[in-house]
Amino acid sequence: MPQRTVAIASRLGLHARPAALFVRAVNASGLPVTISKEGHEPVDARSVLAVMALGAGHGETVTLTCEESEDADTVLDGLAEMLAKDLDA
Repeated sequence: MPQRTVAIASRLGLHARPAALFVRAVNASGLPVTISKEGHEPVDARSVLAVMALGAGHGETVTLTCEESEDADTVLDGLAEMLAKDLDA
């Protein structure tokens, strides 16, 4: 399964606004993506509540995973790039 690991750049972590932007991008991809942080079970990245409940703070590393598909690498690259930016700015 394709994976990407990225540090959360948003100053306040994946709180409501950045989580909603991220989830919107995941849903637009049409692929089932999960997000996890060390020591926690992966959650469905298509759910804003699940993403926020993960509690990923600024600088923490998360792993994005997707089932193998033709677009998986491109989608994960874009999502990782998104999380590597300060979405609070």
